[in-house]
Amino acid sequence: MQKMTPSFVASALAISLALAFPAHADSAKNAAVVKEAPLRAHLAFLASDVLEGRGTGQRGADLTVAYLETQALALGLKPGNGDSYRQSVQIAGVKTQPAESTLKLEAGGQALPISFGKDWVFAPGDATASHSFNADLVFVGYGITAPDEQWDDYKGMDLKGKILVMMVNDPQPTAAQPNRFNGKGLTYYGRWTYKFEEAKRQGAAGVLLIHTTPTASYGWSVIQNSWSGVERFQLASGTLGTQLQGWMTDDTARALFKAAGQDIDALRTAAESKDFKPVPLAAKLSGEMKAAVRKVEQFNVAAVVPGTDPKLRDEVVIYSAHWDHLGKQGDTGDTIFNGAVDNASGSAALLAMAQEAVRAPAKRSQMFLWVAAEEQGLLGSAAYASAPLWPLAKTAANLNLDSLNFVGATRDIGTQGSERTELGKLAETAAKAMGMHIAEAEPDLAGGYFRSDHFNFAKNGVPAFSIESGREYVKDPAGSKAKADAYGKRYHQVSDEYDASWDLSGMVQTAQYTLNLGRLIANGAKLPEWKAGDAFAKPRNGK
Repeated sequence: MQKMTPSFVASALAISLALAFPAHADSAKNAAVVKEAPLRAHLAFLASDVLEGRGTGQRGADLTVAYLETQALALGLKPGNGDSYRQSVQIAGVKTQPAESTLKLEAGGQALPISFGKDWVFAPGDATASHSFNADLVFVGYGITAPDEQWDDYKGMDLKGKILVMMVNDPQPTAAQPNRFNGKGLTYYGRWTYKFEEAKRQGAAGVLLIHTTPTASYGWSVIQNSWSGVERFQLASGTLGTQLQGWMTDDTARALFKAAGQDIDALRTAAESKDFKPVPLAAKLSGEMKAAVRKVEQFNVAAVVPGTDPKLRDEVVIYSAHWDHLGKQGDTGDTIFNGAVDNASGSAALLAMAQEAVRAPAKRSQMFLWVAAEEQGLLGSAAYASAPLWPLAKTAANLNLDSLNFVGATRDIGTQGSERTELGKLAETAAKAMGMHIAEAEPDLAGGYFRSDHFNFAKNGVPAFSIESGREYVKDPAGSKAKADAYGKRYHQVSDEYDASWDLSGMVQTAQYTLNLGRLIANGAKLPEWKAGDAFAKPRNGK
């Protein structure tokens, strides 16, 4: 476990505060140069054990919000919500109580010998503490209704009160249709969040997703850490989910289908065709599900650098990053999920960027937005999009930062998603000015575009994407790539901790690039738009 002495914490705070007030103003040439020292100081503190992993609804969350708003005030940023830096996010906290639950899967007249956490996980999706089930299971393939793809896995079947078993990801490309569902890239239809939403629209009582590492893009341990023995969250208002939401391992699914007299591989093959129809299983979910439910208030933190142009200052460029991680879990050993890379890095970068933006304002206003509860399903950014502090119709763009480069400087920068809009050309211009180029686009196998906070802006018509690390490392390319790849084993684990030996030149580079691009947008003649024909090409929400 990472240890930080009081003196180290005090030093980190002192450095960041001291650098917020330079002895002499920079020259115009250097007025917006992101510096490593404040970024590193913020990163070290945000990732420290002092903030206890910044868990939603936990003490560390309160400390994190207090730190961010204090730093925003020290930097001279204006409050983004009237006279406050905080925007309330009302959340329902739900923690499954497996010991009190009697839930079981039955097939062929027998209950499957499975255990919560090891073989399957479940939780209420409607913030209700107790549910009783005696519901039939139905396999619905990918569980997708996509008019734009002429695809409907439900075929009009009445599924009210049923438990839907479905695959994650979306139908794979074929030789005849190499580009269906974006080819090898994941679409929003493949995201687990969409699956739950569609099941609710179908009137189902619940959903059990079948996990495989290739289709989910992460191992079962990620599911365990996010669902087993921890509190999960959803927005407290708006459309609630189905009574039950959950996952099962591939081995559990195979045992279930076999006991129900079905060949899971044959059904998976059938589900790759648009002719697929739901298949009732000779199986059911029965028993009671118990959970502890509470209401939690969390906060987005919003701070603004006003624009200098009398007309354009009414429009805004938003830089965002989520401040939360997984908090404290368990009772023994290392219990703190520090989330140094994910996403103390992005939160620290925003503070370092804001320090420079104050010195050199742009024509349009610039908002620095730290959102809550990203790890719980992009809840903070969803709350912002539903009640924006700045009209979305006057929001030029959202540039999001999540899990930044801790390895070293690169010759390229990742801007996947920018090509959907007029931001693509500006992204190239900003990269060229820094002696970089845009990273070669790769199929979005993990659906990254739909898994970060910018997506809630995109759904509401605001051009938005996340800026990602490049992969063409300047120093020791092979070794640096291996170091970056090794992070996969630390993702959502207690081992995602800050290391003082990290080369932050790449992180500073990404922050500088993001600020430079934001300033190009903020000083531009007009608001950027989506490209015609893109799935999100629609007018900005007028709110």
